[in-house]
Amino acid sequence: MLDNILALGLPGNTEWIIILVIAVLIFGRRLPEIARGLGKSITEFKKGIKDTESDLHKALDESDEIAEKHTQNNSPDDSEDDPKESSE
Repeated sequence: MLDNILALGLPGNTEWIIILVIAVLIFGRRLPEIARGLGKSITEFKKGIKDTESDLHKALDESDEIAEKHTQNNSPDDSEDDPKESSE
């Protein structure tokens, strides 16, 4: 019996209609305001994600440039220090 209770799925079409009717009755005039607020929240969230991604890409690019400069400054001249070329 417990398995039957836990196996409930998503509501069907009729249940969704009933839920919508109840929501309209409860919230009434406030539904457009709630939807507008939800839309603004989603827009702000997406904007925050884009800002975070751009900051992350910027930081990665800067670290790549620093690493490249570091390897260029510390790399030995291949023709002078390569023992394989001097033995040939």
